[in-house]
Amino acid sequence: MAASGGGGRAIRVLNVAEKPSVAKTVSGILSRNQGLRMREGRSRYNKIFEFNYTIQGQPCQMMFTSVTGHLMEMEFEGRYRKWHSCDPVDLFEAPIRKHVPEDKLDIRKTLEEEARKCQWLVLWLDCDREGENIAYEVVEVCLNVNSRLNIWRARFSSLIDREIHQAAQQLARPNQLFSEAVDVRQEIDLRIGASFTRFQTMLLKDAFDFNFSTDGRNLILSYGPCQFPTLGFVVERYWEIQAHEPEEFWKIQCSHTTDEGTANFNWMRGHLFDYTCAVLLYEMCVEEPTATVTKVKKQEKLKYPPHPLNTIELEKRASRYFRMSSEQTMKIAEDLYQSGFISYPRTETDSFSTRTDLHILVQEQQEHPVWGPYAQRLLDPSSGLWRNPSGGGHDDKAHPPIHPTKFSAGESRWSEDHKKLYELVVRHYLACVSQPAVGAETTVEIDIAGEMFSALGRTIVAKNYLEVYRFESWGGSLIPNYTFGQQFTPTSLTLESGITRPPPLLSESDLLDCMDKAGIGTDATMHDHIKKLTDRFYAIKEGSHFKPTNLGEALVMGYDDMGYELWKPYLRSMMEEDMKAVSIGNKRKDNVLATCLQQMKACFLDARVNKTKLFQALEIFFDRTNRTTGGDDQHNHAQLVRKCDVCHDSDLVLRKKPDGKFMIGCSGYPQCRNVIWLPGSISEAVVTTTVCNMCTPGPVFKIQFTFRRLEIPPNFNVHHLGCVGGCDDIMRQLIEMSGSGQRNTSSTPARGRGIAAPSRNDSRNNNNNNQQQQQATCSFCHQTGHNSSDCYSLTSQNRSARSQRVNSNSGDSPIPCPTCGSLCVLKTANTESNRGRKFYSCQTQGCKFFVCWEDSVPTTRGGGSGSATTNSRRGGRGGGGGQGGGDVRFVSATGDPVSGRSCFICGDPSHFANACPNRGMRN
Repeated sequence: MAASGGGGRAIRVLNVAEKPSVAKTVSGILSRNQGLRMREGRSRYNKIFEFNYTIQGQPCQMMFTSVTGHLMEMEFEGRYRKWHSCDPVDLFEAPIRKHVPEDKLDIRKTLEEEARKCQWLVLWLDCDREGENIAYEVVEVCLNVNSRLNIWRARFSSLIDREIHQAAQQLARPNQLFSEAVDVRQEIDLRIGASFTRFQTMLLKDAFDFNFSTDGRNLILSYGPCQFPTLGFVVERYWEIQAHEPEEFWKIQCSHTTDEGTANFNWMRGHLFDYTCAVLLYEMCVEEPTATVTKVKKQEKLKYPPHPLNTIELEKRASRYFRMSSEQTMKIAEDLYQSGFISYPRTETDSFSTRTDLHILVQEQQEHPVWGPYAQRLLDPSSGLWRNPSGGGHDDKAHPPIHPTKFSAGESRWSEDHKKLYELVVRHYLACVSQPAVGAETTVEIDIAGEMFSALGRTIVAKNYLEVYRFESWGGSLIPNYTFGQQFTPTSLTLESGITRPPPLLSESDLLDCMDKAGIGTDATMHDHIKKLTDRFYAIKEGSHFKPTNLGEALVMGYDDMGYELWKPYLRSMMEEDMKAVSIGNKRKDNVLATCLQQMKACFLDARVNKTKLFQALEIFFDRTNRTTGGDDQHNHAQLVRKCDVCHDSDLVLRKKPDGKFMIGCSGYPQCRNVIWLPGSISEAVVTTTVCNMCTPGPVFKIQFTFRRLEIPPNFNVHHLGCVGGCDDIMRQLIEMSGSGQRNTSSTPARGRGIAAPSRNDSRNNNNNNQQQQQATCSFCHQTGHNSSDCYSLTSQNRSARSQRVNSNSGDSPIPCPTCGSLCVLKTANTESNRGRKFYSCQTQGCKFFVCWEDSVPTTRGGGSGSATTNSRRGGRGGGGGQGGGDVRFVSATGDPVSGRSCFICGDPSHFANACPNRGMRN
């Protein structure tokens, strides 16, 4: 920042921190708690602090407030936010937006109100990529109301006085590349995560009986680009253990004891799996047991202190030393940071800058009752204990390694975890600026009958850093003094057996190490990915080790069988490298987005084609249910009937629609639109476990139907155990009469029409239509040779019934409603196609019948009043292809004509069976 020059009027500066506690702490440091005023903002949690300050000679009136993490969130626009609104693959290209959510609107209003009154905006967000992205969210909100704002960035790593004042005096510009890298990650994770999560959940959740407790939580089969490779590490180690076959081995053990101690010599062959060979070699040694010393080597050995502490190493060591989860570690570390006791805990850096004054950090610890004396010795040049720390080769250019910033002998409000983690940070820092431990090692090799053995002895010469770093040890073991050529007889010489053992399950420290090496996640997000495994029931923690659940193993197995290694770290590792390239300007944001999403979209499409692999994998661990994907609404509850005969991938399921009607549709909707509309006369339908032994391919589960008596022919039973696979004549006739049946509007070429797929039954039907026609039995006249839809008796009854009901009414004369008996009044249609035409409508409240057009009443086809429900377009009874009647048509509530309605008893299109005057006249 260029010097602004001294004097002049004070400028108003809006300062924004990432958390309310940071805003309060920084305000106190900059104001030195002199003249500090606090007032309320729009959000009761985000206060505004006011004080005067001078930046490079420029008087400033400081307003200091905060956000709470991200101010904005990224989400899909409009209908794409709803799970069943679109094909999941559409989410790779669906429009997205970044906006301020409702729970952050008060914070936005505060920023807008303060920004209007200020000339400068100083961003005190955390100095990493995520913090930079939040900074640009604040910038966007503030510039929308004040485009003249001068934007500055304060860079700091700890909440201590000298660093905060230094950051205020050395303001810089924010780094847009860092922010763009986060935008790339957010969009990639949103699109990939949402598409795969919806795909997995809708495909599998209701298809299997998951026999584990979800603790009342909704089961979401989530997929995350980082979460799934993390699960992959856990499953892969578990598979290694499962595949391990114990194998017995044998080894020769030798020991020698003198007054100076005992030396245990290890066989330099290690061990042998061949028992006979091991016995022969052992017997040779027993027969000639004299040992000859062939080598004595003495040397100085150094054990070096650890590198400076970064986030991953902090999480690993806390897990190893204290059995503390990475989530808990970061929670405690964040609290210690905000209280000013340690530096910023999210950093990849493990080497200190040459500009860092390392001695000052040690001086702060001299008063500690435990490690204070060691800190004093470190600062004493005569002790020779000080050593500038060696770096680990990582530098994120944002923060230094984690180190203590303030002395504490233990705060009253601290938990045991606070004390442990603070102690770890302090001891680690003191260790890394200390000399390595020094040891004297002696290696002795001996020869017994041609077999070589070796022993190692060590004495600690100087503990150095091990004095303060109690978490590590370097065991010493004294052995007798030996000279070259010396001979002796071993005290013991034995042949021992053992068995090979599998590797252990991954501990949290191991898992973090795997993620770090593979580049999965960042230092700030790794613990979240691990926690997600247990939250989603993909893994459980046994002690300090992770074991996959059946669900987690099945999902990985399914993707592994596809051949796509979506559970491997390679794809995500490449994405992380690309995002890092964006942050340093080597790649453009749009190019990285396009490449990554195109790659993952191809993976998604391939996974969907091979989704049967997922079913096969889950069937190993879980029982199938008789239902598939369904919403929470009771009307959407679905029951499995059979495999879809059109797409051959998904299942045909029985559903009850909101209007109470039943249908059988493909669970692969909207990709497959195969559907069987069932008769509207069905009042109840339940899929049973009974499998039809005639229809193929199976299984085809039979359905227990209950019909409304008044809406089916008298000779049909109200209760019927039916099949929709094509073998059930009763269901076929009822579907024919209702005009419903199978429809397929899918883009997938249909492989059959009618009730079901062209099974062996239906193929015979198609090949022998004439023969079937001769053998068919009409449900009305009970004669063979024709179906009910072609019955002469039916058509003659229609004509008779119509002729009996010829109505002489015309003009504006009212006609009676066939349902309630009230008079129907004449109305005028106002739709575009029928504007001006008149129709009769019942006015009784609760009666939903509409009748024919007024100009159709006096015709020779009869003016009897008929009915059509407002649900006619939703697959209700008589939903298509009935024996209609010429000019007589029903109309909907809007006046639009609704065709294809007729009474199945007499065939008259002016009414349904429940209002037929001939009902009960037939035997």
